Formats: sequence, structure tokens, C-alpha cells
Amino acid sequence: MMYKEDRFAQLFYRLSRSKFRSRFRLGEKEKQYVREKGMDTIRRHAQDFVRQRLAPAIIPNDGKQTPMRGHPAFIAQHATATCCRGCLSKWHHIPAGAPLTQAQQDYVVDVIMAWIAQQMRMQ
Repeated sequence: MMYKEDRFAQLFYRLSRSKFRSRFRLGEKEKQYVREKGMDTIRRHAQDFVRQRLAPAIIPNDGKQTPMRGHPAFIAQHATATCCRGCLSKWHHIPAGAPLTQAQQDYVVDVIMAWIAQQMRMQ
């Protein structure tokens, strides 16, 4: 499956220019988890995280709802600025205050998965 990295090349370039965003990497533990679970399972996890933690219009703990570690998708969310509604607004021009549409949720998951796929190719 292609994870639309070309589609996100400009986004990933802009993110790489951010000192904060560019410091995130998948460690060997996270890469092993991806290898064991497979990309389809990781995608399902990412879909669940986005639906539960980002999709609602109002998120009481916005900006703090995504852990910095514990799952490859969480690390990817910080690396790709898909970790909270504030970052979605700033980096992806998806406004806060309204529920994410299914298309927006799919876009966010595609960004997360493209970043993970890119990381999995790096040694």
C-alpha cells in the first residue's frame, strides 16, 4: 500500500524545518512493534486515536491529549503536527471548534501512516 509520501513531501519538508517536530523518530522498540503488528493494525490504531482524541469539536484537554511516547502513532502525531486541534489548525489549516469530517480524519491518518512508513525505511 502506498502511503502518499509524495502528496506530503512539502508538508514533511516544512515539518523538518521545525526544531521541535524534527526531533521525533521511531526508535527500535517502536519499529519492532510496527513489524510485529503490521501497518494495517497500526492504521486501525491511528484511526481509533484520531476518532477519539482529535475528531470531537471540543476537547477539554486539547494540547495534552496525545502522549509523547507509548505507540508509534503518538510519536508520528507529534512529528506531523497532528497531535491536537491547535496544531491541526496551524500546520494543516483544519480549523478547531467543529468535529473533524471523515475526510479530515482520513487525511490525518494518511499523514501519520506516511510518516511511519518513511521512518520504517530509515535505518
